[in-house]
Amino acid sequence: MSTYLSSPIKRLRLLSFLEGGSLLFLVFIAVPLKYIWDIPEGSKMIGPVHGALFLLFVLSTINVAIKHKWKFTQVTWKVLIACIIPFGTFYIDHKILKGIQEEEDKK
Repeated sequence: MSTYLSSPIKRLRLLSFLEGGSLLFLVFIAVPLKYIWDIPEGSKMIGPVHGALFLLFVLSTINVAIKHKWKFTQVTWKVLIACIIPFGTFYIDHKILKGIQEEEDKK
């Protein structure tokens, strides 16, 4: 597992999956449980977790952008916007982050 987390881009990819997954869980499971069946425990638990993952994703994106010298208008803003759109982090991982990691692994 340590090799998977050995670089900032790999950690960002993991965070993109976790952040996206937590948002989906929140939107499609916890919120309906809260508002349809009056069971707020899911939202109380996953809400703060999702918030922390969101902040970690944003900070990690900025860290990777600086290390890789990303141009803000070409890459960074797309990755940052992705974290506020459902399924956005999965899309950005597939379209941008995976390619950057593959290039980094070739070096």
